[in-house]
Amino acid sequence: MMQAIVKGLRSPCGDSCDGIILIDKNEGETSFDIVKRLRKSLGLKKVGHAGTLDPFATGLLITLLGQGTKLSSYLMAGEKRYLASIRLGVETDTLDPTGCVVRTKPVPSLKAEEIEENILNFVGEIEQVVPAFSAVNIKGKRAYKLAREGIEVELPKKVVMIRSVEIISIEMPVITIEVVCSGGTYIRRLAADIGNRLGSVAHLSSLRRLSSGPFHVKDAINSERISTAGSDSIMKNNLISLRDSLPDMKESQVDIETVEKIRNGRRPRWDEVADEDFFCDVYEGFIKLVNGALLVAIIEVNRPSGDDTDWLRSIRVFN
Repeated sequence: MMQAIVKGLRSPCGDSCDGIILIDKNEGETSFDIVKRLRKSLGLKKVGHAGTLDPFATGLLITLLGQGTKLSSYLMAGEKRYLASIRLGVETDTLDPTGCVVRTKPVPSLKAEEIEENILNFVGEIEQVVPAFSAVNIKGKRAYKLAREGIEVELPKKVVMIRSVEIISIEMPVITIEVVCSGGTYIRRLAADIGNRLGSVAHLSSLRRLSSGPFHVKDAINSERISTAGSDSIMKNNLISLRDSLPDMKESQVDIETVEKIRNGRRPRWDEVADEDFFCDVYEGFIKLVNGALLVAIIEVNRPSGDDTDWLRSIRVFN
């Protein structure tokens, strides 16, 4: 398991417990159920998560503690890996096992090679219609609320990236696949679209999130332990520090004078935040600013120019 770093631990936890904890969510729980139990167990007010898992789904849920809630957008941007089972022949209104059956259709006799060839057509950049039962806003109202009221609307489309699809098993009428995809991909919609392409209909019958960005479910604590393990045990063995929560982000060490300048709301100079490892004339993107092992800020950088005036797009400060 990734080395956990605990900073300023107080009993039961206090406001100094900043970072993330990886949870392996069980079936039947909501993501918010996990958040509520962590708040109670750790005595923290600020607890969130990076990427909802539906109640029927299991697997990796990244929970955010204290200032870790500021990391949500960075963590959610990472690629996801899922184990998904697709049930052919039956379509539900939610496109998953929690919905009502709205259509059935015979499943054609298909060879494994035909199934694989058709599924691999989804690899790459594809367009998805957002599911009717989703949290997307349509004219100021959540899509799932409109769907429950029986109001039909034109659902928006979005472009997502399917990095890879591997067929794990074919036990007709169920096909199990492993998918690597961009954040924001609807696996329910992918399952329904695969069913249509195979000449039938389908819904997502089970889903397990295996990884999100650099984090894997094998390093997560089972959600049952939140209730049974003591808060000290959870924190000491599972808390990942703010700095280590973004292991793939480029980082730069800054001195204490620059730390104080940033925390006092003043704009740093490029030469104060970029060490000698940076190629100042080509770099752009996000950088972690750290002092020792502590995360000070995340900055978003334009390609630096000679006049040192327009290189900083945004800055998020951690106390």
